[in-house]
Amino acid sequence: MTLPFDLRALRVFLAVADLGGFTRAARELHTAQSAVSQTIATLEARLELTLFHRHERRITLTPEGALLRDRARELLERADQVHLAMREINGLVKGEVRIGIPSMLGSYYFPPLLMGFKARHPGIRLTVVEAGTRRLQQMIDAGELDLGVITSDASNERLERRALLREEMVVCVPADHRFADRDAVSAEEVFDEPLVLFQDGYFHREFVDRLATRIGREPQIAFQSNLIPLTKAIVRQGFGITTFLRRVVTEADLVAVSLSPPAWLDLSLAWGRGAYLSRAESAFVEFVLEHREQL
Repeated sequence: MTLPFDLRALRVFLAVADLGGFTRAARELHTAQSAVSQTIATLEARLELTLFHRHERRITLTPEGALLRDRARELLERADQVHLAMREINGLVKGEVRIGIPSMLGSYYFPPLLMGFKARHPGIRLTVVEAGTRRLQQMIDAGELDLGVITSDASNERLERRALLREEMVVCVPADHRFADRDAVSAEEVFDEPLVLFQDGYFHREFVDRLATRIGREPQIAFQSNLIPLTKAIVRQGFGITTFLRRVVTEADLVAVSLSPPAWLDLSLAWGRGAYLSRAESAFVEFVLEHREQL
């Protein structure tokens, strides 16, 4: 079956529809107005439809034209995707990776890795979303994210995982706190103190909640905040203590103290089980796993 139009004719039609005139479309397409008019006339003849109402000084879409505009846009977007996929066969030239990262990792662990990937693949756009582990899993399930960093013990059978990072969770106290000179403190001692915690859904909070459940204690929550600088400021002023990944505690007036016994957090890179990974996404996964020792 021979189609009554080609992709070029649809692009001309969309230019006229979006810009509201033949002259503007011709200017946008860098072609003669007569060529634009002829393309539209030929398209209408082949479809046996009137696509535009011609007024004295303007044109408007007919109902049939409005329907074609929506369908043409969808078709051209798919055609562009196919064209890109064919170009990718001979090399990774373009694409987007949407990755979700918890705030501690996004601020203190991932920036060099993200910049390194961008340097290797400058044509790929990286969209980084900050959220808690639980929310990241939901976004991957919903197709809102391609990849996410989650705790390895997260229970979701719909996710494929690759081990990424093992880091110690420590207690963060001000330099003049009674714990500051200690090599380690027990969980019981930590829960005797007012705490500054992330909100529900973040691995930081889930770690503390699991610890409290294990020893049968109720956290004394003085503040809740997902903002690391604010949390540090509260701890610095002596209004509570918190837990962080060890690398997050870098300031001279804050001290990282191990728990007794030491507590470790395992994090994984995850995506939907059985999901198709584009070349851009696959390249990102390969890069991260190749350089995970730098985290």
